[in-house]
Amino acid sequence: MKQKFFTSTTLVLAFLLLLNSSFINAVKAPGGEYYQLTIYHCKTADQLGVINAYLKNTYLPALHKTGLTNIGVFSSIDNDTATDKRLYVLIPFASLQKYEALMTRLTEGSLIKNNTSDYNIAAFNKMPFERIETTLLKAFKDMLHLKKPVLTAPLTERVYELRSYEAPTERLYRQKVKMFNDGGEVTLFDRLKFNAVFYAEVLSGSHMPNLMYMTTFNNKAERDEHWKNFVDDSVWKKISVMPEYLNTVSKADIFFLHPTEYSDY
Repeated sequence: MKQKFFTSTTLVLAFLLLLNSSFINAVKAPGGEYYQLTIYHCKTADQLGVINAYLKNTYLPALHKTGLTNIGVFSSIDNDTATDKRLYVLIPFASLQKYEALMTRLTEGSLIKNNTSDYNIAAFNKMPFERIETTLLKAFKDMLHLKKPVLTAPLTERVYELRSYEAPTERLYRQKVKMFNDGGEVTLFDRLKFNAVFYAEVLSGSHMPNLMYMTTFNNKAERDEHWKNFVDDSVWKKISVMPEYLNTVSKADIFFLHPTEYSDY
């Protein structure tokens, strides 16, 4: 009887270990990166100044010391006049475990110690931001890793275009993702030299189902020319009318950004 119990217990433990191993391997998603996109929403230029100083002098140096690289920091092109002034921070992670490790260190306070920045010690009635919006993303299979753009124009002239596509249903969302990968949209962007930084599915965010991607250009005129070529391309004309890809986007948001002078790209 004891022998049977021992054997059964051993088999259960072995199964659990195998299940756990399979889960970990699935989470790592062979070769594909995860991205955290953080958006700081502000009302005033003073708030932007506090956040920029914190990101430049404290946060990014701390992230770099952990081995994280290719961290992008961008500001909305219309921040001077907009009522909702925004700063965007994009961090790539090799796995969800790397993401969780960073979140744990930030929560524990072990990553940034003795933080006396104006951002950290701000009073309750002198907020450094209005709200923080965070999105977790997973790279498309046709572009598993973030790519730093190759641009020659001064930082102040460069245009980074962040797009967010929401779908009316989860099924149609999956079809739009398929359109980028198997349908050839990513390949088309590459051929037309859109200098894409990433394409990704939104795993967790305030707008779902949703995908996001970022393309880059030396200036606004170059951006407009690229999109004209895209719309006129025979490949786009073909796939854009294919029945399986129709009505896959219910809302498209476009955000024009500049890289900050301390951004990694």
